[in-house]
Amino acid sequence: RYAHAVARWEHITGRVAPAPALLRNENGPRPAPEFVEWLMGLPTEWVTGTDDLTQNQQLTALGNGVLPLQAVSALSLLAA
Repeated sequence: RYAHAVARWEHITGRVAPAPALLRNENGPRPAPEFVEWLMGLPTEWVTGTDDLTQNQQLTALGNGVLPLQAVSALSLLAA
């Protein structure tokens, strides 16, 4: 049901969407860190390009992060 939005973001970013979920039988599907990173508009491997963080830590870092486009908007409003 999100195919149109994903296709639109692929067009905007010029990048193909990574797999959206990690399939794990014991806990069910979980969001793929690479997909979350892509959704946020971050450069490829900005968070996921290191072996120092587990997938859970990557998801936590992404979840606590700020979307770059929102940050620009917020700073623009504050500067006005």
